[in-house]
Amino acid sequence: MPQWHFPEGDDLPARQLVEGTLAPVAVLDAQLRHLYVNPAWVEVSGLPASAFLGRTLGEVLPDLRRPDDVLCEVLKDGQPREATISGTTNVSSPLGQRLWRAVYHRVDLPGRGACLCGIGVEISSLRRYLDDLETAHQRLALLDAAATRVGTTLDVETTCQELVDLLAPALTDLAAVALVEEESTGAPPPPPGFLRLREARGAAPPGMEWLLRQLGGPGPYVDVPRGVATRHCLDTGRPWLGNLASDELFQKVTVDPERTRLFRAAGIHSVLVAPLITAGRPVGVILLGRAGASQPFDEDDLVTIQALADRAALAIDSARRYSHEHTMALELQRALLSEPRTPHPAVEVAARYLPCGRSVLVGGDWYDSIPLPDSRTLLVMGDVMGHGFQAAVAMSQYRSLLRTVATSGASVDKTLGEFDRQVAQLGLDRLATCLLAVLDPQAGTCTAASAGHLPPAALRPDGSVEVLWLPPGPPIGTGLGGYESLTVRTDPGTVLLLYTDGLVERRGTDIDVAVRALEGLTLPADGPLDGMLDTFLAGLANGAYEDDVAVLAARRRATE
Repeated sequence: MPQWHFPEGDDLPARQLVEGTLAPVAVLDAQLRHLYVNPAWVEVSGLPASAFLGRTLGEVLPDLRRPDDVLCEVLKDGQPREATISGTTNVSSPLGQRLWRAVYHRVDLPGRGACLCGIGVEISSLRRYLDDLETAHQRLALLDAAATRVGTTLDVETTCQELVDLLAPALTDLAAVALVEEESTGAPPPPPGFLRLREARGAAPPGMEWLLRQLGGPGPYVDVPRGVATRHCLDTGRPWLGNLASDELFQKVTVDPERTRLFRAAGIHSVLVAPLITAGRPVGVILLGRAGASQPFDEDDLVTIQALADRAALAIDSARRYSHEHTMALELQRALLSEPRTPHPAVEVAARYLPCGRSVLVGGDWYDSIPLPDSRTLLVMGDVMGHGFQAAVAMSQYRSLLRTVATSGASVDKTLGEFDRQVAQLGLDRLATCLLAVLDPQAGTCTAASAGHLPPAALRPDGSVEVLWLPPGPPIGTGLGGYESLTVRTDPGTVLLLYTDGLVERRGTDIDVAVRALEGLTLPADGPLDGMLDTFLAGLANGAYEDDVAVLAARRRATE
């Protein structure tokens, strides 16, 4: 068939219309082989018409995809149908993949029987616009999601995991976070001019997890010299991009040639490193990698990832500062809560302090045991209102002041009254609850008074528990005074238990009901106090407490 042959039987105006239109037109026989293509199709394909004649589309342009099953249905029933043609031709396009929407009609040509005529319109720009619009919506949704999914706790590791889980696979195949280590804990400091990064968390698709495990190297951290991509990001505050990276570019990220080999083995072709910086201070970096058929990173990716990095840096920095303050407060509290001594041979004591989970700041719980004349022992349990470093400092002030007041040897109710008066007079701005109990081995009694604190419990020699309900009094620091004491018998072997509200307080349960529940416990009373306390704490809430817990146990030794 000669080039530009127009099927016979069509008049000249029709021919001029088909060959003059800007829409690609093709005529196919029953085997979907080309009988005719117009100049518009020649132009977009980059091939002469003779290359099409007598051949199918797949034979001429294998990178174009067309649903031939739809065309066969048109040939079968004669009903026109739309079809999509997509892919690339021999004519390059800034849009990359091109897209046509075509309508196919069945036509009967003399001597050829049923044939197809297809007329197409390119919609690549519209598709690209819609794709870009959808991508923009997805990126905005991702930024919104970051506000609720990253930084849900004050734990650094959890925050980093939330970040990489958000990024992969939504924006990348591989995501890892490394944090700047400001203090060299338990390891030699980095060499001069080097910056130490410690890998925090990572995310990778199934089959690529091995890369995350091996990227960390033999140690938990890596010392990064100047000139490396990660260091450049932190020094300049700008992301570093390596699309379709060569081994030389990979070396700027990985430092170690072995890590470059790992990147290649995983099929990673593009890398993006974004800095985590807040208030001009480096927090860490995010490393992203795309592999296989994933497209290289583009400018929109850079903008989106940097926006996510800015938000994540604030969350991670907040978690790190909280963790630092939490550790300082806890260490201070532990230093102040020295193990209680056994003031007199006739009394033995043991104590436990359990800080709550990392989501709650350490509190102002304290306990003490103070020797008094005549072999008596003053047991103290207190709780300063609030949490954090300031509460721990206030606790030390209250504890020291009470020790001074208690040296007078006054009764527990008068000691609480003087303690309250002095706290109010000094202007200490935190209220505190406090329980005082004097264990008198010679008299076989226990005398207690409460300043807004929960009542003590007595573990009897038979293993039963009895709550010693005391007359309530106002918290320390109100200046109201008015405390009353209660004296009960304590047989040899009876264990007195003083505790803070974290031991029994449960969300949704009345505190008095929770305290009464202690009387349902049965504990071993004849073994070592340390073992008894461990059993006691493990049996309540399965060890899952919602606030800090302090417990002090004291027992009158049996006389021989």
